[in-house]
Amino acid sequence: MNIDACIFDLDGVICDTAKYHYLAWKRLANELGFDFSIEDNERLKGVSRMDSLNILLEIGEKSLDEETKLALAEKKNSWYVEYISVMKKDEILPGVKNFILKLRENNIKVALGSASKNSMRILKALDIVNLFDCIVDGNRITKAKPSPEVFLKGAEELEVSPERCVVFEDAAAGVEGAKNANMFAVGVGDANVLNKADKIISGFENLTLEILEF
Repeated sequence: MNIDACIFDLDGVICDTAKYHYLAWKRLANELGFDFSIEDNERLKGVSRMDSLNILLEIGEKSLDEETKLALAEKKNSWYVEYISVMKKDEILPGVKNFILKLRENNIKVALGSASKNSMRILKALDIVNLFDCIVDGNRITKAKPSPEVFLKGAEELEVSPERCVVFEDAAAGVEGAKNANMFAVGVGDANVLNKADKIISGFENLTLEILEF
């Protein structure tokens, strides 16, 4: 096997925090006087907070100054934090923990590569902080996916070359970011959405290390 490390996105890969993001964005849209559908929410997957807000405002045909936008982004985040603060350990997606433990048993390094600025709060709620050799999140990067920054920083901290890394992603922007980093990409979810990935899985239940054979 030519793989030395695996880098995991958080939202939609390790746990389903996407539903909490959706509730917070929908609440904000409703407060601004328009609706925000689950289909609209698909456009926000793997996108930074401010870019997500700009998409939301575009959907609602709203034009606001930067100061107002920053305040709205902060409001959305406070609602999101409120929702994730009551997360339970069992909200980790099926099979993920066992798969990561399997990687570690086989001396494959494990990193988190997420745009989320709340990743530590979520990992602590799930009680899995100690499963990761390094954590690179939205507090430590300047460019959102599909920029490869988050993945390249993870590889650097793991002291592994990018071409020996596999990224697990549920968003098209994340898959693109992984490919931009010269890494293998495993898409978690819809093959039509994640068609640039090297492989596609529906989830981690009963997943073996054979998925890392490229």
